[in-house]
Amino acid sequence: MQKLKLLGLAILSGLLMGISWPETGGLAPLLFISFVPLLFVEHQLSKEKRSSWAVFGHAYLTFLTFNTFSTWWIWFASEAGMVMAEVLNSLFMSTIFLWFHSIKKRLGSSKGFIALVVLWLGFEWLHYNWDLSHPWSTFGNTFANQTWLIQWYEYTGALGGSLWVLMVNILVFILLQNLMLLKESLVEQKKLMITIIGLLIIPTIVSMLIYSNYTETNQPIEVVVVQPNIDPYKDKFGGMTEAQQVDRILSLAKKKMTSTTGFIVAPETAIPRGCTEDALDENYGVIETRKLLHDFPNSKMVIGANTYIDYPKSDKKPTNTARFDEQTGGWYDAFNTALEIDSKNDIKIYHKSKLVLGVEKLPFASILAPLEKYAINLGGTMGSLGVEKEAKIFDNETVKIAPVICYESIYGEYVTDYVKKGANVIFIITNDGWWEDTPGYKQHLAYGRLRAIETRRSIARSANTGISCFINQKGDVLQATNWWEQDVIAEKINLNNQTTFYTIHGDYIGRVAAFIGALMLLWNITFVIKKQN
Repeated sequence: MQKLKLLGLAILSGLLMGISWPETGGLAPLLFISFVPLLFVEHQLSKEKRSSWAVFGHAYLTFLTFNTFSTWWIWFASEAGMVMAEVLNSLFMSTIFLWFHSIKKRLGSSKGFIALVVLWLGFEWLHYNWDLSHPWSTFGNTFANQTWLIQWYEYTGALGGSLWVLMVNILVFILLQNLMLLKESLVEQKKLMITIIGLLIIPTIVSMLIYSNYTETNQPIEVVVVQPNIDPYKDKFGGMTEAQQVDRILSLAKKKMTSTTGFIVAPETAIPRGCTEDALDENYGVIETRKLLHDFPNSKMVIGANTYIDYPKSDKKPTNTARFDEQTGGWYDAFNTALEIDSKNDIKIYHKSKLVLGVEKLPFASILAPLEKYAINLGGTMGSLGVEKEAKIFDNETVKIAPVICYESIYGEYVTDYVKKGANVIFIITNDGWWEDTPGYKQHLAYGRLRAIETRRSIARSANTGISCFINQKGDVLQATNWWEQDVIAEKINLNNQTTFYTIHGDYIGRVAAFIGALMLLWNITFVIKKQN
């Protein structure tokens, strides 16, 4: 009976996490108590002196429940992505919890709980920055649709939200432990209860004050966002010709364009046929776009494309991601690209840098290169794509654009790199149709709201099948389109040249936590070795 109870508590923790997640349950406050059942499991297993593997197994059940509940929809696009998001991600989270248990066993509860906070935040930071990167489930992301609650992310980023969640969970557990297990009176817990209430209320009040007092500088540009709604499975790379797809985008854009339109934004890979970058002027999409812009000389188009760079014949690969061309005997790199096209001859180019694991890149490519042929085709190209070495802006004198491509919009610190280089507005171009009508594309949109708050930049978001929209500098969504419909929207959004604390310092919370966490782990390993000797 006790075993079933502990298993039930482990599953309950995972369900509370999943139900709190944006668009899967949306009950964000539940995340503040989601760790509590699992902490009770860890306490009981420690009391019974069960093995560390028992703790790990129950933790894995918790996080597998959570990841399955919140990201099951990845299956529609990628089985490999599903494995990463649910199986491997759960493994990483369970390992962090196991390390917490190990340190707690040696240092006691109070220092052990500090270790949990530090190790977890360090892990979330690492998950933004290593080859197996998948920060979709960063705990601070859960408040993405409650923007009135997290305006202070402009100082901390999403990791500040993770810190908030962990601290409240631990204090709630200690409170319930004192009341239920130690049988202490409610009066004795007065200070602890006040601390918990203050920890919940003070950040909320601060956020609401920031929200109510924040005013955008009036520096508008007129932007048209196109949603062509081209089925990525049936039509994108075969069912419709490139001409049909481009013509649809341009005809939709023309419906909303005026003489004062500054920019038109079209989705990721909107120009589907791959073309070499030294011959872009010969591409149908570029030619037809320039014809439209000839009638609107004040406008420019930011649009997604598949592009290639050719390299000369060589016995060695010129880059880690280069592919061999059997016809020419040379090499080439394939890119997921954003282009800025004007009515003249200028084309600005940016290559997507943050690639989707198992879809656009193979992790640890130098080691796992033989497996690259199994990479999943979700963009018209197979295998690992080439990347831009760093964030790059489209500089148009007064208007400096951050051309964020799809998955890049979940990387808070990476988006700040655009802003550090002068970006005063963000354009997100994406194709979320791979996930079909599931919570996936809604979560992706919600995370864009976090980037608006962190950087205080207005966002124009073009999604192939939806949801396209505008997001103001407080994270409010404006003019959201419907899913799976052709549409075009126009809005005047404000530029902003001011820089937030988070933009300057990035994920400093995660870096500090990772450093301290590494020291804790080294100490723990040393302790274990000495004990064995």
